[in-house]
Amino acid sequence: MLYGRSVETAAIDALVDRARKGSGGALVLRGEAGAGKTALLDLAASRGGPMRVLRTTGVEAEADLAFAALHQLLLPVTGLLDALPEPQAEAVRGALGLAPAGSRDRFLLAAGVLSLLAEAAAPDGLICVVDDFQWVDRPSADALLFAARRLGTEPIAMPLAVRGDTPVKGLPTLEIAGLAEPAAAELLDAGFPLAAPVRRDLVALTGGNPLALRETARLLTPAQRAGREPLPDPLPGGNRLFGDRVAALSAGARLAALLAAVESDLDLVLRAADRLGAGEAALPEIESAGLASVSGTHVRFRHPLIRSAVYEAASPAARREAHAALAEVSGGDRRARHLAGAALGQDESVAAALTRAAERTRDRGGYGAAATALTRAAELTPEPLVRARRLKDAAVASWLGGRPGQAESLLAEAREFAGADTALTMEIAQLRGRFELNSGNAAEAVRILAAGDTLDMLADASEAASYVGDTAAIVEIGRRAAAFPEGFLRDVVVGIGATLAGDGGHDLLKRALGRTGELREAAEFLWATAAASSLGEVDLSCELAERAGRVARVSGMTGQLPVVLEFVATAERLAGRLAESRAVSEEGLELAREAGYANTVAAHLANLAAVAALRGEEEPCARYAREALAIAVPHRVGLRAGLAAYALAMLDLCLGRFAAAHDRFTAIVAAGPGAGHPTVVWRSTPDRIEAAVGAGDPDAARKALEAYERWSAHAGTAESRALLARCRGLVLPDDQAVEALGEASRLHDNPFEAARTGLLLGERLRRTHRPGEARAHLRAAFETFQRAGAAPWARRAYGELRAAGESVPVETSTAAKGVGKDVGKDTAAVPEAIPGVRGTALDTLTPQELRIATLVAGGATSKEIAARLFLSPRTVEYHLYKIYPKLGITSRTELARLVVLRKAPAAPGDML
Repeated sequence: MLYGRSVETAAIDALVDRARKGSGGALVLRGEAGAGKTALLDLAASRGGPMRVLRTTGVEAEADLAFAALHQLLLPVTGLLDALPEPQAEAVRGALGLAPAGSRDRFLLAAGVLSLLAEAAAPDGLICVVDDFQWVDRPSADALLFAARRLGTEPIAMPLAVRGDTPVKGLPTLEIAGLAEPAAAELLDAGFPLAAPVRRDLVALTGGNPLALRETARLLTPAQRAGREPLPDPLPGGNRLFGDRVAALSAGARLAALLAAVESDLDLVLRAADRLGAGEAALPEIESAGLASVSGTHVRFRHPLIRSAVYEAASPAARREAHAALAEVSGGDRRARHLAGAALGQDESVAAALTRAAERTRDRGGYGAAATALTRAAELTPEPLVRARRLKDAAVASWLGGRPGQAESLLAEAREFAGADTALTMEIAQLRGRFELNSGNAAEAVRILAAGDTLDMLADASEAASYVGDTAAIVEIGRRAAAFPEGFLRDVVVGIGATLAGDGGHDLLKRALGRTGELREAAEFLWATAAASSLGEVDLSCELAERAGRVARVSGMTGQLPVVLEFVATAERLAGRLAESRAVSEEGLELAREAGYANTVAAHLANLAAVAALRGEEEPCARYAREALAIAVPHRVGLRAGLAAYALAMLDLCLGRFAAAHDRFTAIVAAGPGAGHPTVVWRSTPDRIEAAVGAGDPDAARKALEAYERWSAHAGTAESRALLARCRGLVLPDDQAVEALGEASRLHDNPFEAARTGLLLGERLRRTHRPGEARAHLRAAFETFQRAGAAPWARRAYGELRAAGESVPVETSTAAKGVGKDVGKDTAAVPEAIPGVRGTALDTLTPQELRIATLVAGGATSKEIAARLFLSPRTVEYHLYKIYPKLGITSRTELARLVVLRKAPAAPGDML
């Protein structure tokens, strides 16, 4: 029975009730040992009626055993694995030991866990109970938290109990405090009645902790309970609460209890106990004493503090003896773990066994557990160079497990033991540089990587320098890379450096781009993206970025996808697919935070700021830009700081605040965050020219045009020529401007950029008293901006249309509320929705729904979509169930038709 827990009971009931209705979620119950968390979890498990219950408990003895908790949780429902997308099912089977190791991708495994839980929830829902989360092995914990943060559309309740300050990010938390005196009195009266003053003192001294209240009251003498003698000072606490019971056990029972404290598997405990002569009555004695119980194939202590009391009561020699006995009866990874526990001093044979176990764990996607095992293996390794390699491998596993801080510490230790081994030292340095580039100081990454003497390190250094915006470093690195044999990567690195130096390089870049048909890896496509950008071929660069995204999703992430999605999101934004860009960045942001990639977090925040700017959303734009700058500026990621500053400038430009926009664009070139970054400066130049013209500064516009003509001199695509023609049209007199803008309009491949040019052309035509010619351009621009959700541009086009003498009839629909109103002469009062049902309907979708709709339109099945977006197939179907009524359709064919209307051709633009 629970006493004094009405608030906690209500929270649990609400959690289960929401899940029963299809709106799942998780709740963390946080409190000290003995606070009653397990009793509350039991309550949750009993509240679901017909809902299925799955349960797992973290065991300190298994905290280093990869996927132990997931195995306990999911084993009852593994028969449902065939319903999952095959990559997810393969990852889960490999993690649970039901098949050879599958993907090493921890996100794919986590998505598989979510999908399996969703299948297990059919038809009545699921309560997934996780106790002692602080001792859940790290690979299981990562997968469970990934799933817990994505339960919103699943009929799943996941209460988790955790002790102490173990971090559980992104989930609501309920603190489980001690009982107030009235509730404590009820608890004590049920077992150990105390005099009122004694009870009051005991509640104060224990903080109302239910376990401490019961166990302390049990230890009191009758005189102490009655108040005739004072309470013990200090009160028995922690392990001392159970020390007397442990001490009262026979020698054999204490030995069996120690074996159970370091290994929960019943069979192994019995066999090891037999080897050590503990006796057949040992386990029954432990059970009779109320310390532990046999549950299925495991020995479970009644409370974790009992296990701690048993372990601490044993001498170090006795602990090693227990591990040694368990190693003799164990196999595989367990044997390696127990050999390590039994080791006294360094032992290469044990270290090698533990390393092999770590490699098997890593191959199943258990990076956190692999890192722990490799770290312990390194401690046991006598030879310094071998120790350094194991520490290096532990650092990589920590990195891939989403723990960059731990990875950096391990790598620093590896460096100390590497000595004079040049190859290993360089390998460690390259990893240090990559870690810095992803989560630390990008300028420091340049310094570390540029010291290398391999092409791979120089390429990484060039990439890091491009993020910083260090043109001199990129040029110098390109010159050094020229000493290596010809090849795709070498040509790109050398070509980019030579281009920035003004020493040619364009032929090398074109030669590299001629090899794109040979590329297979996402990273290779990103290098091709960089090559196209350096040539000024903005449309090709985005097309290649999108191909990188497709490859990364299909081939498994291995840490790449959050980074690749930076470029995919940019491509979508530059194509004017603002909702799609936002959806991709939100996905990338979530994955980057999961992975601990701080600088990638900044990239996605900056892109979200730019999308918000184009939509005219001032508060989100400022907030995203501020958050991006807070990471990018101290980390010296000039590219992302520059994009955040660009977003703020674009917001002013979109809203017609030309003077403010001109000032911000000028600062991007001369001062401020990301100032002078070549990519930011180059890509923002067309907007900078437009702002300068609008602000009445033609000299600044012409100066910027001269630079843009130099940068675009070797661009060969139609879209790059269109942007250059538009820039020229902005600075020319009206009659010549119309001709240049008309040429740009004919060249554009990108509908969004074509709309911007059409707006400028329409404005010039109307200003030169040619309203009839202006109206067609303005109407096309207005419709494109509306489809894109670029409200400020749409307002501007609408106002020009009205001024050109055309009324703008707009169809009304549920999705296009407010459309068709008579706005009279007020050109600022522009309808906010897209003309026609089909234009507006897609804008009513959430980012997740839009991603799913786009993939459905491309012919992907629900399972394929689930695999790509790290969702469960049931979640995909749930979203489709909501999408169809929103769009007023009933089939995938109709959905494909809508998305085709929305989707633009090739996506141009540099990777800004």
